[in-house]
Amino acid sequence: MAQRAVWLISHEPGTPLCGIVRFSRRFPTVEKRAKVFNGSSYVPIPEDGPFLKSLLFELRLLDEDKDFTESRDSCSRINKTSIYGLPVGGEELWPVIAFVKNGIIHACVPLVEQTLSPRPPLISISAISQGFELLFGVQDFLYSGQKNDTELNTKFSQLPDLLLQACPFGTLLDANLQNSLDSINFASVTHPQKQPAWKAGTYKGKPQVSISITEKVKSMQYDKRDIADTWQVVGAVTCKCDLEGIMPNVTISLSLPTNGSPLQDILVHPCVTSLDSAILTSSSIDAMDDSAFSGPYKFPFTPPLESFNLCYYTSQVPVPPILGFYQMKEEGVQLKITVNLKLHESVKNNFEFCEAHIPFYNRGPITHVEYKVSFGQLEVFREKSLLIWIIGQKFPKSMEISLSGTITFGAKSHVKQPFDHICIGSTAYLKLHFRILDYTLTGCYADQHSVQVFASGKPKISTYRKLISSEYYIWNSKAPAPVTYGSLLL
Repeated sequence: MAQRAVWLISHEPGTPLCGIVRFSRRFPTVEKRAKVFNGSSYVPIPEDGPFLKSLLFELRLLDEDKDFTESRDSCSRINKTSIYGLPVGGEELWPVIAFVKNGIIHACVPLVEQTLSPRPPLISISAISQGFELLFGVQDFLYSGQKNDTELNTKFSQLPDLLLQACPFGTLLDANLQNSLDSINFASVTHPQKQPAWKAGTYKGKPQVSISITEKVKSMQYDKRDIADTWQVVGAVTCKCDLEGIMPNVTISLSLPTNGSPLQDILVHPCVTSLDSAILTSSSIDAMDDSAFSGPYKFPFTPPLESFNLCYYTSQVPVPPILGFYQMKEEGVQLKITVNLKLHESVKNNFEFCEAHIPFYNRGPITHVEYKVSFGQLEVFREKSLLIWIIGQKFPKSMEISLSGTITFGAKSHVKQPFDHICIGSTAYLKLHFRILDYTLTGCYADQHSVQVFASGKPKISTYRKLISSEYYIWNSKAPAPVTYGSLLL
């Protein structure tokens, strides 16, 4: 598992090349291995200039690139991942991981330890997950605590030395580059035992292990026969291990109840030392069946000093936690709305908060509202053209609530009103915001008694769970709405 090359590119529209390579690093030893593994299908890494132009073209970021290009824009090339094939010198460089964050394009080329013709399945290329982990680590390092361009430039200048420690010879050891920076600053400190390059120091104090499982549920609901509703859970397990010793070992097991939804697309931190093959091969791309691996999911690892994300996962739960429909009809300067929400019986009816935000775009301010709610209370933000239905901490025993009303709008003024390119006419949505503590939609949990710690002292084990809504939309069923393609991916 290694990377052939890494780039950080600043996207700058209006410049001759529309971008500048801020940082690049090639690993010659990995390139020699790629030549051997790929054989006749081997494509060499291009220079920065051709790579920059090809990548910006593929990402549709060139200024003059406004026309339809069949090789890139046809329906057969719909890309559900951040992995691309770039045309280079009459050949195609694949796989290339690339995504844009904070105006910076993060890109790398993972090593594929087999021939590329025919293309192997992505799930079989272990270096892809480490490529994402490396790029996410670089992103976190660049923008954690960064306040101005001077600090950002300083961090860019530190990257060559940091990658020497965090990713020697293209092999990722620690995605937390701050650890490598601390290790460099800590180099003058002597230790009785050899200190790993990826670990900044040792902990002294009361031993404790904290495990937090956070699940975010996304949903797009339409209440239409010809459009399927979609939903998906994305989870993250965050750990903080305060343990004495240079190399303490910890094993955490994630479990599911009998009716729990299997975890898929699991991406682990580089500190994990081994994994069951069933964990790595569980993918949301494959159709769900009764043989899907349902745990327990064991993660043995040697923890870094800081808090870190042990793993990420997705899951296809059978139903969304809150099912609803939203209808809006336009009558002159008035709108008539009807909203029904139903909490599924399997979901814990104990929210930290639950709200439904109903925005009205491309209109004047709200001048009058007549409404009826079966539960909760409604707040009106006239100048923002926004209604917030505060549902509270519990649904009623019936698990169903409703809102109906008539909203009157004034004329558009010179004062800037809420605007949206999608919500034109009757196209509108309701967005749910909620959080449930000590609960996960998949049922995933970390049993305190199953946590194994091999270090001095008996640690205190703390576990936490929470479910948070994320991009949870219910669209007006009486008007057109944007449709998600396939599953809701990261």
